[in-house]
Order: sequence, then structure tokens, then C-alpha cells
Amino acid sequence: MALYFTSINSGSNGNCYYVGNDDEAILVDVGLTCKEVEFRINRLGLSLQKIKAIFISHEHSDHIKGLSVFAKKHKLPVYISTPTLKSSKLLLNENNTFSISHLQKFQIGNLNISAFSKFHDAADPYSFTIECDSVRVGVFTDIGSVCDRLINEFKTCHAAFLEANYCPEMLANGSYPYFLKRRITSGHGHLSNAQALELFRNHKPAYMSHLLLSHLSKDNNDPDLVERIFKSVAGKTFVKVASRYEETEVFYIGKNEENKSSYHFNPELYQPDQLLLF
Repeated sequence: MALYFTSINSGSNGNCYYVGNDDEAILVDVGLTCKEVEFRINRLGLSLQKIKAIFISHEHSDHIKGLSVFAKKHKLPVYISTPTLKSSKLLLNENNTFSISHLQKFQIGNLNISAFSKFHDAADPYSFTIECDSVRVGVFTDIGSVCDRLINEFKTCHAAFLEANYCPEMLANGSYPYFLKRRITSGHGHLSNAQALELFRNHKPAYMSHLLLSHLSKDNNDPDLVERIFKSVAGKTFVKVASRYEETEVFYIGKNEENKSSYHFNPELYQPDQLLLF
């Protein structure tokens, strides 16, 4: 037993990540509607019944849009920091809501989840690693700058969702207003391609098998460019850009066995609801 993982969606229009084993799974963030998350999880052939908990990184709408409805409908515990919950202004079941703090660890069945604080312009933002049977997947998005905590956690991961939000040249020459450009590059905004690439090149463990590049800007980045520059230094690590329009394949990492074939999703066979882009 080890870990399956997929990006349900990744971008400013909604973020949701699934990580689990054969028996249980968690979601990190629910930034799409409940209906859309259910639709995509079912389309991937995953079981909604295996989802046992939701972990929330921060209160921005693209991370919590569907949280209240999804958690209530499926009677799921929500792990969210007290400042994040207060800032979110969401009404959650207080008997099924649990606070998180820096370096706190949680156990959901055979999944071990670790939370650590990060730099982002939110009330109390967190990144997470999920581990089972000594295999670890990290969810590292919405990060303004690389810190020692991020480096130390990244070094331990067999797979990671890593933000590569913007190309500095595209952002500088683009149409965003000055205050928004400053916010993105402030050190509490988002990671650029160059910052993410430096982390990957200098601190990727030899055993990292998958890198899913996440939370790319719709206006200030180019998925083909990002995938190309990371693949040029990836070696044997599989690199893919997590889409802002659809879910990725379900990937698998086992500790002492050959990787199972991932589920192959062909978007031409489906006509999913289009999300509002902003």
C-alpha cells in the first residue's frame, strides 16, 4: 500500500488535490463547487466514500468555494486553522471542525498528514505533506518565497504539487495593474517559474518520481514553456502541468513495487462544465 494522487483542478479558478491509499483519502482544499468535485472524482473512477477528511491551506475563495457544501453533504471533518476559519466567514459544523497549527501532525487511517506554515498573503496559510508506508506526497502551492521549511519538506517527497505561478517577463510586460504585480512578487504572493525551478534543481531528492506543476497563472505564464524548462532538468522525474480546466490522471507511487499504470483521461470523450475564469 502506498499513495494515489491527482489534481482535481489547479489555478486561480479553483484548487483541489486528492491524495490517498487503497482505503482512505483526503482532499487538500475544495475550491470548486461540490457538484464539480464529485463529477471529476467519479469520472476518474475514484470513490467519494474513501475521502475521510479535508485539509484547508488558506481562506482565499479559489481554495474554499465548495468547502461548506462538500463537507456537510459528505459529513467530513475539516482541518483548518482558527485564523483561517475566522477569515473565511464560512459556517462549518463546529463539532466536525479541527484546528491546525505549525508542525502539527495528524493521522487519518493509515495516512499521516503534516502541516507547516508558509509565506502567503492570507491569515494563517499552510502547506501539507501526506505520507503512507514511507511514501510522501507534498502539496506546495500559493507560496510567496522559498523558505527553509519548504526546502526541508520538499527534500523528503516522492512526489509533489509545486507552484510555478508566473513568468517574470510576462508579468512585468502584462496588463495587470501595478499593485497586483507587486502583490504577486512581494514574497507573500506566488512562486515564479525561476523560484520553483531553483527549488527543484537544488533540492529534488533522487527518488522523486513525479512533479505536478501547479497553480499556473492564466495570463502570466505558458504551460508549454513551464513543462519544457522543468523537463530539461528533471532526469527520471515525471513532470506534468496540472490543468486549470480539468483533472489530471491518477498517479500511483508504491514503496517496494513497480509503479502501477496511471489512469488515462481523454478529455475528448467528455464535455465537462466550464468554470468561470478570472
